[in-house]
Amino acid sequence: MPATATPAVLTARALLLDMDGTLVNSDAVVERIWRRWAERHGLDGDEVMKVVHGRQGHASMAVLLPGRPVEQNLADNARMLAEETADTDGVIEIPGARALLSSLEGLPHALVTSADVALSTARMNAAGLPLPAVRVTAESVGASKPDPEGFLKGAAELGVDPADCIVFEDSGAGIAAGRAAGMRVVGVGPRAVFHEPDVAVPDLTQVRVEAVAGGGIRLHIG
Repeated sequence: MPATATPAVLTARALLLDMDGTLVNSDAVVERIWRRWAERHGLDGDEVMKVVHGRQGHASMAVLLPGRPVEQNLADNARMLAEETADTDGVIEIPGARALLSSLEGLPHALVTSADVALSTARMNAAGLPLPAVRVTAESVGASKPDPEGFLKGAAELGVDPADCIVFEDSGAGIAAGRAAGMRVVGVGPRAVFHEPDVAVPDLTQVRVEAVAGGGIRLHIG
């Protein structure tokens, strides 16, 4: 169905949750770090910001600086990850994130993020959010979103068929990854609505979780 903010009910057996822009608002840090990077490389900051959300840093660099050696992108990405991990100023929860995670206790769910372990831990802690027991991070995959590998791995670790999973995402790359994995997608926030998720919400206060007999999850949207 088309992206909508009208009430909807979805059922699943597991939820796969992106972090940045979905559970955590880290836009202030991302803007600071990537605009500095853009300036160093003589690129337009606004154009860079259109690319970087949802991807691992080295994958964004490959798009923005085509032809640059992979090794250089990986080294540059490692430096930026260290900067981002140290900078948590302005990192806060997306409204409703804490309540959503609390409602998922005991139900199958996983964090699927392009951040690495250190960065995801730092940002979730800064936002005051608990880390899900199952986490798929940058170290866990060989390909960045929009490749579906992360979401497929999350489903496999939870023992749930991809078709029975619902993805929560904010970025074009993440929404594309969820779709490529054969999953339904709830888009979160203003970026998501441009990428045709199945359902779109302004934030997570619009989502209520209900446990269903037999281990299912019913989502009330809107």
